[in-house]
Amino acid sequence: MLELNKSGTDRTEPGRLPAQGTRPDTRPADGSPDRAAAPAAERVPLGPYLIAGAILCGLYFLYSYLQYARFGSPSWDLGIFEQEVRAYADFRAPVVDIKGPGYLILGDHFSPIVALLAPLYWLWPSAESLLFAQAAFFALGAVIVGRTTQQLLGGRSGLCATVAYGLSWGIQEAVKSDFHEIAFAVPLLALVCRALLLKRYTAALLWSLPLVLVKEDLGATVAVVGFLLFVYGRRLQGALLAAFGVVAFVVTLVVLIPAASSAGTYDYWQKIDKNGEQDVSMLDSVLGALNSAVKIEMLVFLIGITAFMALRSPLTLLIIPTLGWRLLSQDSNHWGMVWHYSAILMPVLFLAMADGVRRSRASDRPWLSSYAKVALPVAAAVAVAMTQHLPLRDLLRPHTYSAVGDARSEAARAAMRAIPVGARVETDITLMAHLTSDRTVYWIGGAPGTAPDIVAINLDFGWSRPIQDPVAYAQQLHPEARYRLKHRGGSFVVMERTTPEPAEIPGVRKG
Repeated sequence: MLELNKSGTDRTEPGRLPAQGTRPDTRPADGSPDRAAAPAAERVPLGPYLIAGAILCGLYFLYSYLQYARFGSPSWDLGIFEQEVRAYADFRAPVVDIKGPGYLILGDHFSPIVALLAPLYWLWPSAESLLFAQAAFFALGAVIVGRTTQQLLGGRSGLCATVAYGLSWGIQEAVKSDFHEIAFAVPLLALVCRALLLKRYTAALLWSLPLVLVKEDLGATVAVVGFLLFVYGRRLQGALLAAFGVVAFVVTLVVLIPAASSAGTYDYWQKIDKNGEQDVSMLDSVLGALNSAVKIEMLVFLIGITAFMALRSPLTLLIIPTLGWRLLSQDSNHWGMVWHYSAILMPVLFLAMADGVRRSRASDRPWLSSYAKVALPVAAAVAVAMTQHLPLRDLLRPHTYSAVGDARSEAARAAMRAIPVGARVETDITLMAHLTSDRTVYWIGGAPGTAPDIVAINLDFGWSRPIQDPVAYAQQLHPEARYRLKHRGGSFVVMERTTPEPAEIPGVRKG
């Protein structure tokens, strides 16, 4: 079970010798390496982990690129984030028209750290640059997790941890989900956990501070880092960091996001207090935190991928804030093992596993110390076995590559060529992220009164009711304008406005 004792190991009873095969623990307070072991730890080479990271980065980006190239984005998020980064790159406020004409994205999620991608976007103005950045961040997490594990445990433990983390379902599902801001949190949390395990407490504090700029809920995670510092004996640092995390969390949700939101509130409270149109009390949300087999399955697999050794480490406390809001949410998308929500838990859990193995090796329970010797290979084997049911398995399938040039993809490219650069386009998810780099893009049905220049739709998108007459559908969306068919190929239809552009366009300021 999770332990917070200062030694980080099981103590023998007074007058009792350690179990056979163990040795007295000579490490300092919290189970971290002693000074004699530090020089050996520092000699762990970085090169092999950089090579492993480069391979993982290549795999992640290849999957993302192929999904993008075959017009397979699973949601509108990639288009949203490209509009945000494009705005920062142009030194404009982060307006994301996909969410609504003139919509300031900081009123939705507070993620100003995304602005750091602007220099990359200057060099590579495409959604692909965001996919590459995310692949690099996830791979950097693998480098940190693997090398730190070897520093703690020696042998081939680092390689096993790198494989287990790199192929973990949380990372793979996040890669499949296109880009999200949490990509920044993955290496930051890995660095925080590394610093805690190596007793570099000031570094842990400093690495945790930028987390409050990644997403609004991570202030609570920063507060838990402060709690751990307090438990590890850095009481002043811990108390100050915990207070900072709580204040950042409250101020972001109560002040900053409502100030940027046109509605003047934080919309995602409704994910907890509403189930459809039905109000849900906080007590009911808490009592229903484990009311679904999907939630329980997710929790089992979170700990199971670490061979359950993460339960032996206090670092596991860092996953509680993220798990908390997910389990309280009424949105079933937050409960399970798909989408990107579990990616930030992966570096924490796998470094907690390393810490748990270290603590268990010195246990006076023979079964536990014996299991600790094989836990890392078990975790690596679990990751490899699970991959046959996870996204990266598609890289072994010929169809993954042939679909890039199939009839559907060629029809989508032809539709894009029919849309002028600089046009205002209303479209669905299929073409969205391919248009955001050099057009103004709206979500289909989400831009009333704008009379966009182009309405482009994929008839096979999965509409609730089939669209029989695309031109009539466009004019239904925008009765203030008239449209005609400009291009049709395969399931893709492009319609252009034939009436003059409105003098006033919602969300657009005339120069």
